Amino acid sequence: MELNATAGDGLSSSAFRYRGFVLYWSARFLNAFSIQITSVAVGWQIYDQTRDPFLLGLVGLVQFAPALALVLVTGAAADRFNRRRIMGTCIAIEALCVMALLAMTAHAPQAVWPIFAVLLVFGIARAFFAPAMQSLAVNLVPPVAFPNAVAWNSSSWQTAVVVGPVAGGLLYGVSPYAAFGTSALCLLAAATLTFLIPKPWQKVSHSAKSAQTLFAGFRYIWKEPVVLGAISLDLFAVLLGGATALMPAFARDVLDTGPWGLGLLRSAPGIGAVVMGVWLVRNPIRDRAGHIMFVSVAVFGLSVIVFGLSKVVWLSVTALAIMGAADMISVYIRASLIQLSTPDELRGRVSAVNTVFIGASNELGEFRAGSMAALIGVVPSVVVGGLGTLIVAAIGARAFPELLNTRRLAGR
Repeated sequence: MELNATAGDGLSSSAFRYRGFVLYWSARFLNAFSIQITSVAVGWQIYDQTRDPFLLGLVGLVQFAPALALVLVTGAAADRFNRRRIMGTCIAIEALCVMALLAMTAHAPQAVWPIFAVLLVFGIARAFFAPAMQSLAVNLVPPVAFPNAVAWNSSSWQTAVVVGPVAGGLLYGVSPYAAFGTSALCLLAAATLTFLIPKPWQKVSHSAKSAQTLFAGFRYIWKEPVVLGAISLDLFAVLLGGATALMPAFARDVLDTGPWGLGLLRSAPGIGAVVMGVWLVRNPIRDRAGHIMFVSVAVFGLSVIVFGLSKVVWLSVTALAIMGAADMISVYIRASLIQLSTPDELRGRVSAVNTVFIGASNELGEFRAGSMAALIGVVPSVVVGGLGTLIVAAIGARAFPELLNTRRLAGR
């Protein structure tokens, strides 16, 4: 049975009916889970050692830089070579990086630059991993099951965002070795599961290497106003509204909690996202997708403002949970629109560009938050960012009417 068949023909709409997707989903969850543990451990380690919020923002920038610098190479690789093999190899490299962080922790270095050097290598692996991972999912299920796969994939990530930071905070509270060691074991298991995925159908690009071929992903996005609008909206909304990098500062200085509190704050967006993801699995968006996406971005911005102004843990956690639920809706719509409308031979390059936009919104957003916090304080930095997200939603609704008026995710 070819998974690139059109919807219908008796194919199941449940992604978990396909063995390759089950292995892929499990590997993706373990990879995301370990990244969350590592992020909490590294963030707390650096801030506890330096008390410098600027360095917290730099953590994200160092990991994003390779995705930007290698965007033309990583996407082309995913379109020319076996996506499963690229994904598994990158996860194995991530495991080696975490082992290096574990070894450095044992030697208790006074300088933080060795940590950033390892994070740079980690970022290179993630730069190649993301396009292969994103474009592989479409090859594992038929189009009729892909919206369901998107919901499960997003829930996988968000579940890891819930349990990973809590586990990271608790494990780091016991010992840094426990945190980094658990992360490394999870990554090794994820790499193994990835290589066990049956070789999927993939339409490989055989175009001659040229500037035109390398820039094909950019050209496709530029010509598709719905795809361009979805990516741009996410980029600027999260770039301005991101507050994850400052959570160690909020946990220690604003809310007066320890590593467990940081884990709770990091988990709260994921809790809201998982609840929303489960709802979307059972109740997929069937109409007015564009309007729903813009409303979700506005709710995201409002939640960021509430979090920034809050002085009590329960309100901060609630605001972050609502923020995560709103983000989940946006991710669900964006991923479905991009992957279902892109030809398979272009998916790697389009996914690479999308990865840069996602990285810019997350990692550069964290750098923006850290830099602004160093200038005006952590609370004003978050509040101003939330206001910026609301402005972006309003401008985007006028700039991308095609996206606003999109009704269905498939068969637009």
